[in-house]
Amino acid sequence: MEPLGQSQVWQYLSGLSANHQIVLLSYEKADDWANEQEKSRIKEIVSSKGVIWIPLRYHKKPSAIATAFDIFLGILVGSYLTLKHRVKIVHARSYVPSVIALALKKLFGLKFVFDMRGFWADERVDGGLWPKGSRLYRTAKWFERRFLLSADRVVSLTQAAVDEMQNFPYLQGRMPIFEVITTCADLDLFNPDAHERSSQNDDKPFTLGYVGSVGVWYLFDETLQCFKILQKVIPDARLHILNRGGHAYIHERLNYHQIDPEAVRLEVTDHAGVARAMCQMDAGIFFIKPAYSKTASAPTKLGEFLGCGIPCLGNVGVGDMATILESERVGLALGDFSEVAMRDAIVRLLQLVREPGIQQRCRQVALRYFSLEQGVKAYDQIYQELG
Repeated sequence: MEPLGQSQVWQYLSGLSANHQIVLLSYEKADDWANEQEKSRIKEIVSSKGVIWIPLRYHKKPSAIATAFDIFLGILVGSYLTLKHRVKIVHARSYVPSVIALALKKLFGLKFVFDMRGFWADERVDGGLWPKGSRLYRTAKWFERRFLLSADRVVSLTQAAVDEMQNFPYLQGRMPIFEVITTCADLDLFNPDAHERSSQNDDKPFTLGYVGSVGVWYLFDETLQCFKILQKVIPDARLHILNRGGHAYIHERLNYHQIDPEAVRLEVTDHAGVARAMCQMDAGIFFIKPAYSKTASAPTKLGEFLGCGIPCLGNVGVGDMATILESERVGLALGDFSEVAMRDAIVRLLQLVREPGIQQRCRQVALRYFSLEQGVKAYDQIYQELG
């Protein structure tokens, strides 16, 4: 039910449901499931596409026990669904669902699509959540090896990750079939033509947009430092933040950086609301901690910002993001987070925003790199080949 699930799961399945019978098993957080209005809306949409949706309760604490319970329940329910609906392919997104998928492959001989979404175990280490060499890390890497060796198709977000995996010693002579399908966006929804763009009003303050999480991977303090630099250039600039679940931390950091609350708009919205809000922004900003695991990452919001015609300020060391921003001239990628680098980036970003045709250029780049239609076609081809 979360916006990420609606953009990176449901949008694909909606397109795939035209040619395939889809059974969707998901884990929902208690707060999301308590939203009866949103739950009813999503149920109606899913049902209209003929998709069978089985939502299970997500358990968070205690971490290892809760995850083990969710996996056990997923295998039980997945087994029932496999038998009832004569499932032939199990498609798992990321590592924990892939434990369930691998069990179903072993039990029922299903074809297994490992949609890895990144080097998850290494992300936990790089994000400071696990010590490298810990039992949890070694267990996750053991499963990663099993996934790669057992999968009938491996889907990666970046070619850089495929290049890395092709050097893994245990895959030599046992190479799986890789498919690169980057993070796609619904470019019909994330489209400036679909939303009235009040930012064309010259009296509207310059709005810098931040969308999504503020924890672990996202360098939120550096984002706020850039905003303060922007305010020195444009005193009445505004920061529009769309976020779920991190508001206390956001307020604490805003206070720490002595940013006037009146200059910040913080809100929660649904997937369509994210698109409407993005189209009112003048530029997007997000910094992601550069690390080994991030060679496999492709931020969802990049395609969505560009689809809305919004140039972005990002950083190097994250998948193909820097190459796209710089080579296509639809944004800037910081090489370091010094004040000098940030100040130079803000000046250049403002110049880019004022360039004639920048909105159209961003849109064209989004269509070329992040088209949902092309992503659906790629997944459909995998299903056809494995089915």
